[in-house]
Amino acid sequence: MSELDTPLAVSGGFAHDKKLLALIILVIILNLGHTADHIARGDFTGPLTAPSVIITLAIYAVLGFGLYFYLTNKVGPGFWAIVAGIGVLFGWLAHFSPFTDQTPQYICNAYKTPAIGWLALIWLVALMISLIVAGLYAEYLWARQPKRQ
Repeated sequence: MSELDTPLAVSGGFAHDKKLLALIILVIILNLGHTADHIARGDFTGPLTAPSVIITLAIYAVLGFGLYFYLTNKVGPGFWAIVAGIGVLFGWLAHFSPFTDQTPQYICNAYKTPAIGWLALIWLVALMISLIVAGLYAEYLWARQPKRQ
């Protein structure tokens, strides 16, 4: 059994799974990079009350407080399964649906250098894949948890 296969701690009915924790941290890092991409593309224009800034702050609040509550046994893998699912839906609506103006082509063409545009797009795809993997893994852990009485 590798070190990643063992829980960090068990208390309060939740086990901190190291793989899930690593996936959560990866999602947070990739989300920070994606936010930097939005800033670099100039998507954050307007006052602090702009919907994009409020949504971004809400995302980071959920991720930050969720990580804190996960580490303090207030939430378990079910929370992360739901958050990742919402993240995948939100990412799809924002960048891959027919209803968006920020398509992959838009992201690639938003930069003067094509390589930077492709890096931003690859970063977004990595974020989406990590959300899917984290969500599926969290769902797997959630389903394996003993039922609370």
